[in-house]
Amino acid sequence: MAFNLHTFKTRTLTAMVFVAIMLAGLLWNHWSFLLLFTVIHFGCWLEYQKLIGLIDKDYKEITAFHKYSTMLTGFALMLWMLHDVYRFGDLKLASIGWWILLICAVVLPIVEVLFSNQLSLRSIGLSFLGLLYISLSWALMMEIRGFWISDTGSGSFSDSGRLLPIILIASIWINDTMAYLVGSFIGKTPLSKISPKKTWEGTIGGAILCVVAVTLGSYYWLKIEDVGLLIGISLIAAVVGTVGDLLESKIKRLAGVKDSGQIMPGHGGFLDRFDSLLLATPVVWLFLTLWI
Repeated sequence: MAFNLHTFKTRTLTAMVFVAIMLAGLLWNHWSFLLLFTVIHFGCWLEYQKLIGLIDKDYKEITAFHKYSTMLTGFALMLWMLHDVYRFGDLKLASIGWWILLICAVVLPIVEVLFSNQLSLRSIGLSFLGLLYISLSWALMMEIRGFWISDTGSGSFSDSGRLLPIILIASIWINDTMAYLVGSFIGKTPLSKISPKKTWEGTIGGAILCVVAVTLGSYYWLKIEDVGLLIGISLIAAVVGTVGDLLESKIKRLAGVKDSGQIMPGHGGFLDRFDSLLLATPVVWLFLTLWI
């Protein structure tokens, strides 16, 4: 894969704006984190439904009720996974999420059966897969955010929870960048027919550099001394993240499109930008649950 200076400049400039928005959401406070991933959640869903609609004609004809109520169900799942620090007085957002989720689980199937002219179990199944692919991933991201939040006993809380999502997201970014650079200069062996521009040299080189950079950077800069934790997160991000990228590429190929959307020049849409993170997040959550 030859190095394209113009493409690299476009991707870099766009990425700078993207990184600024992401960092603001990740670092400001826990509310900005929720707002950031709320936008990402609905953006991913809109693109997912568009892509699946191009693949499956029946799904393209789903009702507006089916379309938006499925998104609401996914958002309720996200709320349900929130830490107790997300509250208004004694009212926890997690409780609100649980009740919305329960209502949706009961009401949506009934309404779909009674009022849909063309009930399609296949369409329902595709929406369920979307809940697993998108909403569950971001719900688990909410839980990852809450791993290192603790009460201080004085009505406030100690918030180190932002570090884990930052490490995970930084791992995805570093792996993507290093794989692109290594593959551009020495890549010769195609990784997969799904994504011809990816090479084994770039993939392996990107993963190694990702693990080294994230582990050393987090150890010396963030002062996280658990090296095993850092290696685990960065390695999962590199390996599973690459699989996530290939999965989304396969979906786009079936849909006959190059990008899932056009929100970012040189980077495509929400799914293009977060495909790796979508698949890596559940695996990192499982790793953290077992490790911490």
